[in-house]
Amino acid sequence: MDTSVYEHSVAVTVECLRIADQFDIAVDRRSLIRGALLHDYFLYDWHSRPKEHRPHGFTHAKTALGNAERDFQINPIEAEMIRCHMFPMNILRIPHHRESIILCLADKTVASKETLNGGIVAIKRVSSSIIGTVH
Repeated sequence: MDTSVYEHSVAVTVECLRIADQFDIAVDRRSLIRGALLHDYFLYDWHSRPKEHRPHGFTHAKTALGNAERDFQINPIEAEMIRCHMFPMNILRIPHHRESIILCLADKTVASKETLNGGIVAIKRVSSSIIGTVH
C-alpha cells in the first residue's frame, strides 16, 4: 500500500462527510472533520518495525488519542471518534455518537479501497513484467 497516513486521513474525512450528507445524518460537522483527520494520529510508521508494532490494530487508537489530547484541544465527540474507530476489532470500545459510527464505517470503506487498489497495482506490475519477459 502506497497511501500515506495523511492521504488516508483526508480520504476518510471526505468519506465521513459523504456518508453524513448522503444519508442526511445530523452531525457536528466540525467534530466529524477533526475526529476523522486525527483518528490515525499515532506518529510512527508501523510498517518499519513490525515486531514492535505487531498489535498496531489494537493499540494505535489509544496512541492516536493520547497524541491528539496532547497536541490539540479536542472535545468529547472527537475523543470518542479517535478512541473507538477500530470497532469492532476493539470490541470493548463501542462507538455511541453518530460521528463515531460514521468514522468507523468510513475508515473501513477507505481502508478496503486502499487495500484492493494496492492489490490491483501489484497484479498489474507482476503481469506487465511477465508479459515483458514473454516478448
